[in-house]
Amino acid sequence: MNELKGSREHWASRVGFILAAAGSAIGLGNIWRFPYMTGEHGGAAFIVIYLLAVFLLGYPLMVNETILGRASQRDPVGAFKALAPGTPWWLVGALGVFTGFVILSYYVVVAGWSVAYIYKVAIAVCTPGINNEAIFKSHISSIWEPIVWQAVFMLLCVGIIASGVVNGIQRWSLILMPMLFFILLILIVRSVTLPGASEGLSYYLKPDFSEVSGRTFLGAISQAFFSLSLGMGVFITYGSYLKDHDEIPGSAAWIAGLDVLVALMAGFIIFPAVFALGFQPGAGPGLVFITLPAVFAQMPLGIVFGVLFFILLTIAALTSAISLLEVVTSWLIDEKDWPRKKAAVLMGVVIFIVGIPAALGYSVLSGVSFPGLGTDVLDTYDWFSNSIFLPVGGLLAAIFTGYVWGTKKAVEEANRGKTALAVGKLWSFLIRYIVPLLIAAILMMGIYDSFVK
Repeated sequence: MNELKGSREHWASRVGFILAAAGSAIGLGNIWRFPYMTGEHGGAAFIVIYLLAVFLLGYPLMVNETILGRASQRDPVGAFKALAPGTPWWLVGALGVFTGFVILSYYVVVAGWSVAYIYKVAIAVCTPGINNEAIFKSHISSIWEPIVWQAVFMLLCVGIIASGVVNGIQRWSLILMPMLFFILLILIVRSVTLPGASEGLSYYLKPDFSEVSGRTFLGAISQAFFSLSLGMGVFITYGSYLKDHDEIPGSAAWIAGLDVLVALMAGFIIFPAVFALGFQPGAGPGLVFITLPAVFAQMPLGIVFGVLFFILLTIAALTSAISLLEVVTSWLIDEKDWPRKKAAVLMGVVIFIVGIPAALGYSVLSGVSFPGLGTDVLDTYDWFSNSIFLPVGGLLAAIFTGYVWGTKKAVEEANRGKTALAVGKLWSFLIRYIVPLLIAAILMMGIYDSFVK
């Protein structure tokens, strides 16, 4: 395998890799999606199933993708070309690049909302009796406002990626991730010390398995997939910037652990505050943009904590978005031999343009829905990405390692160098049997739930 490794920019430190990769995993999926999914699926019972999904599915797949990246030292397409030359397996890498492209196109739209809400939440908190639902609907139904904030967020992403792996991604991850945890801790302390917060903590921490259904399992598994940035080429790309002696199993455990920790911490911010101030936890996607501004309005120093929360949300979105942009940028660099800055700018512009219909899905394109699904433009992008592209990509990558390249080679690559944590027979068993079965279940349940049911 060493013959595949050539000259390439690498992470300057293990901490830099862990924080950059954790930043990719920690995003809107943790702070926006995880709390409302928990609220919709009965609280702590959902969390228990989610944790099992991370252990049985998320961690093995993360290790697998990182192995493929380091063994090949290439982008997702180049990785499969290098490890299985002359075969069509490179199409799996192409699917990962395409999936990252699609996800980022609508991800920057929602991220733009979070940037706009840094000041909108201040207005909401300072205006007695304001209708927060009307504010949010006014923002997303505007023609130009969502596009402007989408462009602002994309410019931030392009600027970081154009600066390179070490000077761009790693440097900003070392700045942004500590900021994220600092803001999380401040908000948790404020939330759990509110009068009446104990009811929210009880809801969040005591499982009620009577609320569990097939949708709960589907939601928990898809949440693990989405929040860990699996199946979209991120860990193949980030793994390609690792050196031979860099540890993979232990680093992946840190990354998965940090991702879960942030999701759980987000719950400690939201549920105590929501219950303490008399709101409903099952508010769906509007929990963050509609319910929380109303919560902050009733909280002492609410303007401070509201602004901090949406800065937190923006940071989380940014660390994930740059990883997705790096996937498509690295493809142009490796496969087309483009300079980094040119590749980053071009892909940023193209992705921004492709995302415009999602930004307009609540205004001029509000009447457009996907046949059969009945979803708006943004939710259609999201459904195909999360219900089809991500699981198919993860499934094929697991099959490739388990039955084509071989788990023996994969385990050798994973345990190369000094490792505090090694993988072996259990990981091989999960990749060959358990992971494919779980992903197949996601696919079938997702399609049945959306079209048949």
